[in-house]
Amino acid sequence: MKRGLDRLGNLPCDVLEQVLSCLPIKEAVRTSVLSRKWRYRWAMLSYLVFDEQCESTLDHSAFVNIVDRVLLLHIGPIYMFKLSHDSLRATSDIDRWILQLSRNSIKEFILDIWRGNPYAIPSCLFSCQEIIHLELSGCLLKPLPTFKGFRSLKSIDMEDVTLPQDVFENLIVCSPLLESLSLVNWHGFTHLKINAPNLQFLFIEGVFEDIALENTSNLTGAIISLDENDDQGHVVGSSSNLLKFNVHLPQVQILQIKDYFLKYLAVGALPRMLPKPYLYLKFLCIDIFFDDLEEILAALCLLRSSPALQELKLLSLHKDKGVVREVKSWLDDNQSRQLSQLRLVEIADFHGTKAELDFIRFLLLSLPLLESMIVTPTSEDGSSDILKKLVRFKRASVDAEIIYLDP
Repeated sequence: MKRGLDRLGNLPCDVLEQVLSCLPIKEAVRTSVLSRKWRYRWAMLSYLVFDEQCESTLDHSAFVNIVDRVLLLHIGPIYMFKLSHDSLRATSDIDRWILQLSRNSIKEFILDIWRGNPYAIPSCLFSCQEIIHLELSGCLLKPLPTFKGFRSLKSIDMEDVTLPQDVFENLIVCSPLLESLSLVNWHGFTHLKINAPNLQFLFIEGVFEDIALENTSNLTGAIISLDENDDQGHVVGSSSNLLKFNVHLPQVQILQIKDYFLKYLAVGALPRMLPKPYLYLKFLCIDIFFDDLEEILAALCLLRSSPALQELKLLSLHKDKGVVREVKSWLDDNQSRQLSQLRLVEIADFHGTKAELDFIRFLLLSLPLLESMIVTPTSEDGSSDILKKLVRFKRASVDAEIIYLDP
């Protein structure tokens, strides 16, 4: 057994650190009893994770003692530091830890406050110019006016974070290397303005009245989910939210429009096609209220403007109200065969309403290369009758298969 331990202890330092980093911090500390070579090996870890694997039953005081002890005995740089534990609350202990980290070469900082009031991030964190990944939950951000952003930051992930409008905009625009932005259920403002020339991935989920993308021509993936909000998306005259949103997405390959965001995009004048099509869009996912004709028109505009689209996913939403205007006649007048690359269509939560059936009939007549259309109903009620209607629809593709799944 000793020979085995010696063989392990003689591995290169970077390999040993990788082995130790795979262990919960409590287990990594316990390796100090293996041999003299292992006594302080754990104390050199540059990746420190304090989460539920530490010990889920710890109270706040015990958790603080563990973090204090590890940081006190730590040797060398700390590149990644994660605090995410059920007992963690906003206290001055975190201020002390962040101050120590700011004197290291911290590159990844993750802080999840699960209990109590939002934690006010101390100003010393904003001096950490080597940070590459910043992940915050349950926090309050209000840096000093002298803060000029993070020059090395590539990834931001924030949930339930409170920050003023100007702080958010300054954080984004003054992080020139930013590639990934995730913002969920933020507080403090409702008008999103994102100016990020190197941004490649965007995830937005929450309540907002408006979203403005600027200098986002490198964006390849976007997931935007808007919670229901009666004040959202109001525009004046013939302006169009869909046109405004489309302008800054020339390279997008994956686009997901979730919850009420299609309703926002449908506000204003809706063109038949976008003036700047999505030439590289391969995957499109849309949550759509089929009892809203404007949403149907907005979805059709997106489809016509995506000549390279190969996969389409639709989630059917309903509010138990009738369509204001007739859908079938409009679809008949606007039949299009420009969706030449689309091969897979999936429709979930299918209710079997006339508007849904008319839309499916339209797609089947517009997709000459369609291979599969997968339909998942909300319930088994009337499924056999609906399936009979679907299989009788004419299809532009001789290879198109309709797959009707059980709910």
